[in-house]
Amino acid sequence: MKKGIAQQKQIRITILAIALTALLLVGACAPAPTVEKKTVEIGAIWSMTGAAAATLHMTAMGWEDYIRYFNQQEGIPGVSVKLTWADDALQYSLFRSHYERFVERGIQAISAHEETGIMGLKERFAKDEVVVCGGEIGYEVLTYPTIAWLYLTHPTLAEGFAVVAQHFMENWQEERPPKLAFMGIDSPWGYDPIATGTEYAEGLGFEVLPMEVVPFVTLDATTQLLRLKSEGADFVYVQGLPVTVGPVLRDAERLGLLGQMRFGGHASAMGERVIEMTGTASEGFLVFRLTPWLSETEYPGIKLMVDNQMEYHGKVYRESEYDTGWVPAAVVCEAIGGAIENVGYENLDGLAIKEAMDSMKGFDIYGLATVTYNPDDHRGITRGAVYQVKDGKIVRVSDWQEVPKLVPEK
Repeated sequence: MKKGIAQQKQIRITILAIALTALLLVGACAPAPTVEKKTVEIGAIWSMTGAAAATLHMTAMGWEDYIRYFNQQEGIPGVSVKLTWADDALQYSLFRSHYERFVERGIQAISAHEETGIMGLKERFAKDEVVVCGGEIGYEVLTYPTIAWLYLTHPTLAEGFAVVAQHFMENWQEERPPKLAFMGIDSPWGYDPIATGTEYAEGLGFEVLPMEVVPFVTLDATTQLLRLKSEGADFVYVQGLPVTVGPVLRDAERLGLLGQMRFGGHASAMGERVIEMTGTASEGFLVFRLTPWLSETEYPGIKLMVDNQMEYHGKVYRESEYDTGWVPAAVVCEAIGGAIENVGYENLDGLAIKEAMDSMKGFDIYGLATVTYNPDDHRGITRGAVYQVKDGKIVRVSDWQEVPKLVPEK
């Protein structure tokens, strides 16, 4: 009898052990409780197809690389930043459509580059409480007077030109006044620096020749260059992108004009692919830059860019348009982080991001540049230097300096 009771007890213990084991296994296999991931989405409306596509692709890479790095470093503890872009193909109707879709999704910070889209919707930004970062576009009409919900990271195109013009004049050796000609693409961006830039150049002592217009994607600039030759141009400032500047420089070399006139242009016009395309024709080309060149790895921010490019892409892209994405991405991420710190993730909205932008004073982007916003000045960065192509390399040839503030006459 005692033996039977003992056996029954042992059986009960065994069954209980099996049941406990099964319970533990079920618990181990059960899905972990879901924790909602905190994400802040930034929208981007860029011209990813069309004439400006090659330039905007590099800008997009800069944005994406910075945000990837920012998230890896947990720039905002417990929160990740997501970038979503849409292609406006340089069309206002697409710009507006993408903007409205972003707003419907609750996106409160948007990157944009097109003057027509921004001007057309500037009243909506305030109504919708959406912060728009214009990056390094520098249109005068977007800068003066300041648009309350638009933040740039660049002085105007005329102000950038002014620094280059000053450098050229300081190094002019002849007694006669040098003759300057603007050459621009047939778009608002191509014409933008002309009026205010002309006035500034004439104040420096330049004789300014009539502007020459070239297509966005230039196939042949022979006619324009021969006109400039007949007019005796000494300095030609090309307001164009690599697809413009490369062919212009090659045509100038073919026509034997490089010894007669010097060339310069917007920073986005010059990088390694233009130097490779044009060879010695790019020698002496002058540009205004807000940040050091991508070969100057003694600057922590440049080394960071280069290291990240190697990690993310396996090669280094030394193109001016890359940092026009990296820099505004850093500014917007800093503002979002500051807004969350001020009001908390749950209360984050466009007004909180705007207030963080308005309070940004001397934000140091890894030694590349410092950004400051004031109620009447949303240029962000107002210092820069002149760089020049020498022996196939882009090198700095002036001191870092404050740009002149050129407010167009009403």
